[in-house]
Amino acid sequence: MEHQRQFFIDGAWVEPLGSRRLEVINPASEEPIASIAVAEAEDVDRAVKAARRAFESFSRTSVEERLALLDRIIGQYQTRMAQIGAAISQEMGAPMGLAKAVHAPCGLGHLATARGALASFSAREERGPHVVVREPIGVCGLITPWNWPLNQIGAKVAPALAMGCTVVLKPSELAPLSALLFAEVLHEAGVPPGVFNLVNGDGPTTGVAMSSHPDIDMISITGSTRAGISVAEHAAKTIKRVTQELGGKSPNVLLDDVDFATVVARDTGLMCMNSGQSCNAPSRMLVPRARMAEAAAIAKATAEAITVGDPSDASTQLGPVAGAAQFDKIQGLIAAGIEEGATLECGGLGRPEGLSRGYYVKPTIFSNVRNDMRIAREEIFGPVLCIIAYDDEDDAIRIANDTPYGLCAYVSSADRERAIALAGRIRAGTVHINGANVDITVPFGGYKQSGNGREFGEWGLHEFLETKSILGHTAK
Repeated sequence: MEHQRQFFIDGAWVEPLGSRRLEVINPASEEPIASIAVAEAEDVDRAVKAARRAFESFSRTSVEERLALLDRIIGQYQTRMAQIGAAISQEMGAPMGLAKAVHAPCGLGHLATARGALASFSAREERGPHVVVREPIGVCGLITPWNWPLNQIGAKVAPALAMGCTVVLKPSELAPLSALLFAEVLHEAGVPPGVFNLVNGDGPTTGVAMSSHPDIDMISITGSTRAGISVAEHAAKTIKRVTQELGGKSPNVLLDDVDFATVVARDTGLMCMNSGQSCNAPSRMLVPRARMAEAAAIAKATAEAITVGDPSDASTQLGPVAGAAQFDKIQGLIAAGIEEGATLECGGLGRPEGLSRGYYVKPTIFSNVRNDMRIAREEIFGPVLCIIAYDDEDDAIRIANDTPYGLCAYVSSADRERAIALAGRIRAGTVHINGANVDITVPFGGYKQSGNGREFGEWGLHEFLETKSILGHTAK
């Protein structure tokens, strides 16, 4: 890739000021496929200054001008979809079919959704003799993860630009190639110099420089709870706004009236999608105690039927996890589950048979899991399902809410009203009823240690705004 060792600052591809490099590893082969530069504090400062200069004029552009800009970006993105999908597959290991059919279109979906929300957005509201106006917050530092790279880039960049903010983006160092392609898309679409800037790097260097920078008005991060805490701590010194979409350990409550053959298989497959590397994955399956063996058998059969292999193979359903550190973390938690006495139904330690290289993890099912075990408390971020028994609905709610997280939850019942009643008692930002899919037109975000703030649709726009009251504006 032509620009892999450069940053995009002030409308141009520029050389880094420092000399540090990081290799980008293909998790299927464990071989380097690219090398990126690490932005030092001085590089971040260059990007922030460019964004600050651009904010003066871009914040005053009309809605029509920003709609036209988003239209151009959408048009350019569509021409690069296949290339973006291929980059995602190579950098983080998603099967090529998933990368091209789901990952890459997610970025396009957020661009289109933000455009639609902007078209109906009103920045002005009269209250008697006063007017309340909403204004762009300023320069936004955006820190995005590797597990759904373009989904999170789109969910942050699109509403920021729609609201007239300027941006400094730091994508994950594990998955930077698709972000560089995204920068090329914006450049080709004619985004004004300084409005969008990209710097690569790691959290301790580049992320800290961004979150502590006095001229960044807002930080939006998607990542681990640990990373979110670090960003908040460094941002606190300058009292900037911080929005966070962090970890999850989503409960999935199956009531006793569901068709277990269908629902357990469906949700086991959902848990394993993207190699289990989704913050909203239904990783804790709660089933009636009397039906534990039935649920375990169905989940085991489903997991054992999943094809694990090379992401470039059209038959592959589950590729590798994103890197060595993630592989080691998952292996450690699988070992902990075995040691703590959960029943290992299938999968377990090591790579799947026939795969001696690459960060491949066996689809793993644990039954008879207690909610105080590490595998039930910690976000594994791999294709590992924990099946937990409950005694009655009150017990299911107690277990579901007994977690430091609160991003998502799932409830299934043959009686929709029963499921809705249960959903209302779960402390989570999103509850999926009877397998309802993610919808990027409704708000997404978490309770508790899963973060604060909301993304997607019109709710995502508000995170990038300040509210101003002008008193006596319409007084006679």
